[in-house]
Amino acid sequence: MSKPTSGTGQPAVPAAVPTRWSARFFLVWIAILAGLELFVQSGAEKSFFLPAPSSVAVSLGQMIADGTLAPHLTATLTRIVLGLLVGAGLGVLLGLAMGTSRRLRRVIDPLVAAIHPVPRLAFFPLLIVVLGVGETSKLAAVSMGAFFPMLLNTVAGVRGMNPVHLELARNYGATRRQMFLHVLLPGSMPLMLTGLRLSANVAFHSTIGVEMVGSRLGIGSLLWLSWQTFRIDHLYAILVIIAAIGIGLASLIRWVTQRSAPWMTDTTPSAA
Repeated sequence: MSKPTSGTGQPAVPAAVPTRWSARFFLVWIAILAGLELFVQSGAEKSFFLPAPSSVAVSLGQMIADGTLAPHLTATLTRIVLGLLVGAGLGVLLGLAMGTSRRLRRVIDPLVAAIHPVPRLAFFPLLIVVLGVGETSKLAAVSMGAFFPMLLNTVAGVRGMNPVHLELARNYGATRRQMFLHVLLPGSMPLMLTGLRLSANVAFHSTIGVEMVGSRLGIGSLLWLSWQTFRIDHLYAILVIIAAIGIGLASLIRWVTQRSAPWMTDTTPSAA
């Protein structure tokens, strides 16, 4: 039996993004929540820090109904999207340039090695000093978080290409634009999409962290306020919202992957 191949004629790689949630996934979580509800309602758990799932659901419904959630959610999503666009976009451009230029890699690699391990929130006070306390400093922190995963994966994607493809394109007289559109971009696409998923996650984490320490509007600030006021049911409800945003980001990346690199998406039906 022949091995499955991708659209490029190469052997298909294991899926990087699942196409759908398994029914078993939902059944397991329903069972966990039902068991936790029974455990708390039975009185076996007297702790103030473990509310019943029903109480969390009521708190979440109240935040949605009274309009508390909407402005915070809008602010968080706006920061994630803008930070991801700026950070990942710059990462792709610089990554393509570094991947094709050894001289540029020698100049920038030491800077990346020095800055990349530093926690993103560690730069936030400096960004506030330089850019002020407004949205610019917050977006800069989120963009910085999204920049490095995209940069490193793009460089790896370009350098991992088969040199024969580049040489063949040069021999056929391909212009720089043609090399970029028809050789470099498709060849590095798998690792770039992996970098996009990592960048989205880091941008999300950075956004929540920045909002917790330096914003009055956003899901992170709402989470911090719930902890300060000891609204534990609200705190758990906000964690549910954060998880839902994470699922939404994963679904968006899956959609982008299906459109741009279908061979990276698992099309095998999952077991029920």
